[in-house]
Amino acid sequence: MVQKPGIGRLVFVVLNYTFLIGLALLCLLPLIHVLAVSFSSSAAAMGGLVVLWPVDFTASAYKFALQKPEFLTALLVTIKRVLLGTALSMFLTILTAYPLAKEKTKFRWRTVYAWVFVLTMLFHGGLIPWYMTIKSLGMLNSIWALVLPGAVPVFNVILLLNFYRGLPKELEESAFMDGAGHWTTLWRIYVPLSLPALATIGLFTIVGHWNSWFDGLILMNSPENYPLQSYLRTIIVGQDLTMLTTTDLSLLNELSERTVKTSQIFLGALPILLVYPLLQRFFIKGIVMGSVKG
Repeated sequence: MVQKPGIGRLVFVVLNYTFLIGLALLCLLPLIHVLAVSFSSSAAAMGGLVVLWPVDFTASAYKFALQKPEFLTALLVTIKRVLLGTALSMFLTILTAYPLAKEKTKFRWRTVYAWVFVLTMLFHGGLIPWYMTIKSLGMLNSIWALVLPGAVPVFNVILLLNFYRGLPKELEESAFMDGAGHWTTLWRIYVPLSLPALATIGLFTIVGHWNSWFDGLILMNSPENYPLQSYLRTIIVGQDLTMLTTTDLSLLNELSERTVKTSQIFLGALPILLVYPLLQRFFIKGIVMGSVKG
């Protein structure tokens, strides 16, 4: 017999849905406003007439942004950074998490190594030692300065090693009885079984590389090597118009500085908005399974 939900349960459900809908609107409304401004005319954007729907629809700002060589160069740098950084980070994360997931009888010093990694999350060497280290290694103004310093994200390692510890030990024992070594066991058993966790930490890595802007400003000596977010920050926050040519400035008078900025912001966020729904179905499962100690 199915019991009807009580008044307390109904109140909880209503408040819960109200809170979640309000939270979703707080996330969506700014993005919708930026999109509406980017597709509006210069007069409407400068006059503050745009709220959540384009006024005098035009795509001129997107044509202007996509024709700018600086924007395309920064986009290519970011794509290279995301592809190279994600591949390297995932490879090193898997190699680090696998031995740390072993039992103490097989890896006696696993707790010591795990604490060494955790300490790097709690204590940072500071901005100047970080910069001097990268400079002494000759990586300034190169893509490796954006990729190598964060190649082993400790948070992702902890998620993955907890996932590995939850897998049945019989799988590994059966593989060893069939003659497989650690390398074969890792890539043919552990990695295929951990796809939800790998998709989750892969999403974390992609978003982290895509949104990062501070290291690009510090480590890149020339604007030609800026990743996209560093370039956008320079144009939008810093309002560094020296990066615009005379032709760009004349076009800005015809368009609107505000519509151009919003179009570049939306173009910068668009790839992540497209990738996230593809990996979202793995997200909850990967987080829960990786965060519960087996």
